[in-house]
Order: sequence, then C-alpha cells, then structure tokens
Amino acid sequence: MLLIIKAIIIGIVEGITEFLPISSTGHMIVIGKLIGFNGFYRKPYTDMFMVVIQLGAVLAIVVLYWDKILLTLKNFFPSKNLPAKKSGLRFWIIVLIACIPAAAIGFPLQDKIEAKLFYPVPVAAALIVGAIWMIYAEKKYRNNSVRNGIFDINAKQAIIIGAFQCLALWPGMSRSASTIIGAWIAGLSTVAAAEFSFFLAMPVMVGASGLSLFRHNILATCSTSEIIALAVGFVVSFIVALVVVDKFIKFLKKRPLRIFAVYRLGFGLLILILAFFKVL
Repeated sequence: MLLIIKAIIIGIVEGITEFLPISSTGHMIVIGKLIGFNGFYRKPYTDMFMVVIQLGAVLAIVVLYWDKILLTLKNFFPSKNLPAKKSGLRFWIIVLIACIPAAAIGFPLQDKIEAKLFYPVPVAAALIVGAIWMIYAEKKYRNNSVRNGIFDINAKQAIIIGAFQCLALWPGMSRSASTIIGAWIAGLSTVAAAEFSFFLAMPVMVGASGLSLFRHNILATCSTSEIIALAVGFVVSFIVALVVVDKFIKFLKKRPLRIFAVYRLGFGLLILILAFFKVL
C-alpha cells in the first residue's frame, strides 16, 4: 500500500511537470528521494517507473489533440486536392526528423546518463543552468517568430528543435524548455513551439519507455505490487496532465515563460541547500 501511495505522488508530480518547462524527470528524482521512493526500492525499477509513467502524460496529449492527430491521418497522403506540404505524411516525417538527434545520442548513452545524472545535485545544476538559458533565449528570440503553425515547420527547423531536445537528456534541463527554446530560435511562435514539443513527445517517450521496459524486463523482474504501482502512476499522470496542458497553453498566449525560470532558480538552489545539509 505504501508503494501505491508513493506511486500516486510521483504520478501527480509527473502529470503537473511533464509539459511545463521545469523538468518532470528532475522533479520526480528529487521528490522521489524526499518520499523514500528512490533508493528505498530497486533502482532499476524506480528508473524504469519514472520513464514509463511519462507515457500517461503523453496519452493526455493524444486525447487533447486528437482532432489534429486525426486530421493528419485523414489527410495522410498527398493528392490532387492536397499538396504534399500540407499532408499528414509530411508532418509526421518532420516529427520523426526532430526525434533523430535525441535518439542517436540518448539510446546508446541511457545507462550512463541514469548512472551519473539521476541524482538531486546534477538535477539542481541543470535547473539553474536551464533557467538562465530560458531567460536569455526568451528575451532574444521569443518575438522573432516567422512561422505560427506546427504544420508549417520544415526539415531544417525540425533538426534545430531536435538538436536542442538533446539537452533534456540531462535531467533537470526539461524536454519542454529545450524544445521550446529550439523552436524560438528556429522561428516558431511560443504556442506553436509548445504544441510541436507535445507532438514530439509522442515518439520520443514511446521509444524511451519501450527501451526501458525491454532493458529491465518488467514481466520477469517486477512483483505484482510493482506492476500495479506502475499502472497507478501511469493513470494518475494521465489525469493530471489533461488539466495542466490546457492551462499551460492558455498561459502561454498571455504570459512570458520567465516565471518558470524564476521557479527553476529557486527550486535548484533549494535542492543544493538540502543536499548540503544531507536532507537529499
């Protein structure tokens, strides 16, 4: 029962933070440490848990953006009445192109990343570095957008966004923040940048979760209670993300991301203080 309660807490944290530019993995590592989830249970299981429940938040994106996803599927192939640049096939190719850099770097290095960076102090450093980078990038690039729609993104812009997504391999940097900054630099509006980061999360998290499940051989190594906890965390993150994503997009239309950078700075410094006093 205690494992289920902790899974619910981590699921709530994931659902809130996955698509905000504050790092869901970083928060799960720190909160997991505080509540005795990390370090108390088998590390391979907790590492896998934190990757797989992110699929719950991604499923929320599928639900919220189902109309757009369905539109790309209905208009998948070019035709006489549908130019190639407006086809769903082109859009998903662009999404896959943006996934290439993170896949090329992340998959072979995943074990080393988990071994070296899945701890509070590296997370704090990433939160602080990312916050400073966010403040600079928003001031310099946010108002330079030349394309406002996710269906207008070209291959060059996708590569730029994908390259910036690689920063999120460092827990605490935030995949959302990294891709939004990359999209600003590539010329997208803030809302388009955020929405493209949502679509980009689908293949990225499916791939990462599949790799983690395969590597840790969940059916052979996990107990029944651990599998139930994983399912509970998945469902909770899905429900919470449904609410958060809609609110986040409304926020982006009116407010700057600077407030999230300030939060990151404060949270990062708090983690360092707690680590210094050996609370974490």
